[in-house]
Amino acid sequence: MEMIQEGTRIAQHEAVRRAVVHARNGEYLTFRLGAEEYGIDILRVQEIRSYEQPTRIANAPSFLKGVVNLRGVIVPIVDLRLKLGCESAEYNHFTVVIVLNVKGRVVGAVVDSVSDVLELGGDQIRPAPATNATIDTSYITGIGSVAERMLILMDIEALMSSADMGLMEAEAAEAA
Repeated sequence: MEMIQEGTRIAQHEAVRRAVVHARNGEYLTFRLGAEEYGIDILRVQEIRSYEQPTRIANAPSFLKGVVNLRGVIVPIVDLRLKLGCESAEYNHFTVVIVLNVKGRVVGAVVDSVSDVLELGGDQIRPAPATNATIDTSYITGIGSVAERMLILMDIEALMSSADMGLMEAEAAEAA
C-alpha cells in the first residue's frame, strides 16, 4: 500500500513539474553576460538599442547606470552584469540595451550582446536547480537546452521589480 502511495506521489510530482515546464514554453530573446547565455520572454522586450552613456543619478546603486531619454520617456538603465555580480562590464560595439516593458514601466537592461530569438518546448526546459538559501535565484525560471547551448532562463519582470532594484512603486510591485 505504501509503495502504491509513493508511486502516486512521484507521478503527481512529475505531472506538476511537466505542467510548470509546459507553462514556460515560448519564445526567448537570448543574450550574453560574460561567458553565460541567458534567455528572457520575448513578450517583455520592447526594442533593442545600441548602448549610449546614460545620465548618471547621484547616490544610485552601481548597477543603475543612470537614465536616458527615449522619445520623451525617461528610462532607467540597469547593467545586468553588475546587478548579477558578474565580473566588471566592458562596453564595446556589441554592448546593447534591451528596452523592456515591466509592469507598465519602461526599463533598459544593458547586456554584452544579443544572440537570437529561440522557441523552446517543454522538453528543452529543465527546472532551475535548488541552491544555497543565501543566493537569490528567485528570478531564474529554468535552464534551457538547445543542442550544445545552455541558457539560464530569467523572469526579467521579477528581477526588475524586486525591492532592491527600487524601480517600481511598492504598490505596483505588490499588486502583480
